Amino acid sequence: MIAAAAMVSLNSFSQDLIARQAPIDRKLKSVDSLALQKQIRAEQSEYPALSLYPNWNNQYVHAYGKDAIIPDSYTIDLTGFHMPTPSTRITSPFGPRWRRMHNGLDIKVNIGDTIVAAFDGKVRIVKYERRGYGKYVVIRHDNGLETVYGHLSKQLVEENQLVKAGEPIALGGNTGRSTGSHLHFETRFLGIAINPALMFDFPKQDIVADTYTFRKTRGYERNRAGSHDTNIASDGEIRYYKVKKGDSLSRIAKLRGVSVSTLCKLNRITTKTTLRPGQVLRCS
Repeated sequence: MIAAAAMVSLNSFSQDLIARQAPIDRKLKSVDSLALQKQIRAEQSEYPALSLYPNWNNQYVHAYGKDAIIPDSYTIDLTGFHMPTPSTRITSPFGPRWRRMHNGLDIKVNIGDTIVAAFDGKVRIVKYERRGYGKYVVIRHDNGLETVYGHLSKQLVEENQLVKAGEPIALGGNTGRSTGSHLHFETRFLGIAINPALMFDFPKQDIVADTYTFRKTRGYERNRAGSHDTNIASDGEIRYYKVKKGDSLSRIAKLRGVSVSTLCKLNRITTKTTLRPGQVLRCS
């Protein structure tokens, strides 16, 4: 009887401790620990990455501005991913293009091809932009990323809908400012555009690594005063690429989101240099 009483007392203490650590809500203090944990998980899924983002906005892709507190460093979990399309052909890399910044990757898809969510998350925006993204979808994910899917022919989800990685969210298209059917795919952290090629390897249909570490730079602070379109993540790390059979400078440039001229300058080579399998090129 003494042992049983001790167990009951210990269980009550544990439940009270969890209740005290939860948000101040008298109703939550009356439920058991399992129910409380379910409640907390439900709140987290309702607003993914709630501790990072200053608001939940269904109107604008770039909705944060100076309200967002940008951490100096943040590790993004990439496990549990799903490639948004089985297509492996990148038609336009991340970077400067036509005197403006191209904040994502363009992946070749046909009109009507299925586009799926890259990670579990919640749909923040489902809209149409005639001179920009066309029909597009924005999803916020638990890992802190937001993904943007543009130039769609049809959206299959609604705003505030919870989605799972690999769940169909749209069909490929050619809407908005587009010169041919493709998926415009962006990865953003607190509104800052990050080159998707640093996380997703479309030719291999896999992630580059299990995690990606975002690091704030002084370049971000300078750009923050201007348009959000110029807020680009640059962690300052040097990255390399090991040449494979059949690789060309243009293909490597597309895979790594840099220009051919940048590759040549970093590696002191020319566009006529013959690449050898196994050769290591600096990409940043």
